[in-house]
Amino acid sequence: MTPDLPPELPPVDVVLIGRNEGARLVAALASVIGQARQVVYVDSGSTDDSVAAARKAGATVVELDLATPFTAARARNAGFEALEDPQFVQFIDGDCTLIAGYLDRARAFLRSDPRLGMVTGWRAEIHRDASLYNQLADFEWRRPAGEILACGGDMLVRAEAFRAVGGFDPTVIAAEDDEFCTRLRKAGWRLERIPEEMTRHDADTHRFGQWWTRAVRTGHGFAQVGHLHPEYFRRERQRALVYGVALPLFILLGALIWWGFPVAGLCVYALNYHRTARGLIREGLPRGEAYRHSVLLTLSKIPNVIGMATYHWRRRRNAQMRIIEYK
Repeated sequence: MTPDLPPELPPVDVVLIGRNEGARLVAALASVIGQARQVVYVDSGSTDDSVAAARKAGATVVELDLATPFTAARARNAGFEALEDPQFVQFIDGDCTLIAGYLDRARAFLRSDPRLGMVTGWRAEIHRDASLYNQLADFEWRRPAGEILACGGDMLVRAEAFRAVGGFDPTVIAAEDDEFCTRLRKAGWRLERIPEEMTRHDADTHRFGQWWTRAVRTGHGFAQVGHLHPEYFRRERQRALVYGVALPLFILLGALIWWGFPVAGLCVYALNYHRTARGLIREGLPRGEAYRHSVLLTLSKIPNVIGMATYHWRRRRNAQMRIIEYK
């Protein structure tokens, strides 16, 4: 009698997106070629040699029309559409490299449960200690394994689930991955982070201005995704309004009445700073790093509010949602 053989695992295709990533894109392409059946690179108007590098590596290249505003969501949708009969699709940003062997493990996990619409793993910074900003990004990526609400742009998606929700929303310029994951969950799909190293990311953030602009973009995502899904990012929006609007106004207006009001407001900031640092320590960050990260996290509410206001200003004027670049 012939023994039962395990069902063949579906092939995995890769969609890489990028814009002026240079050497980072070359490394990303090298990490996926040979691990996937098809590799599609989607370029969002690069002025460097990204397109030539992708073609040289053997990837199928899609160049987005310059007449329509670029978004990561639009690029991922275009990459998906360029694939032939996709079943499992790994999306990766052009500043990331894929860990060898991850696709096989993630594919087996996704194949094991037909209710799973998406699987992700752990992302880490390549140059974690090159700057405080890189350290902060590395900490953001390292979230617990298990069932999740959302994840970043590096994800292995079941093509059936992708089609069922209509892919990414191309009008969302930031946190488009959160928005996509939210629609997956609402459609009844499960999302899971597996305890596997997935990608290495190169944030390449070394200046305060880069970090500030990234925090503005984050705030734009809070507002735009929150407008589409009011229950999502609610706490983040509330914190931004309290520490980025209400408390500064209390300090400024209170100073006109009595010196004790601004002192009280600054004490609230100090308490929030200390509580944030203690929380980071509990999550495993070394004490010194935790207190340095807490400075940025406390301050981030102000650029977050600027990003939120930018979204609402654009929406009220019916203006195009254009990307906010920080690199």
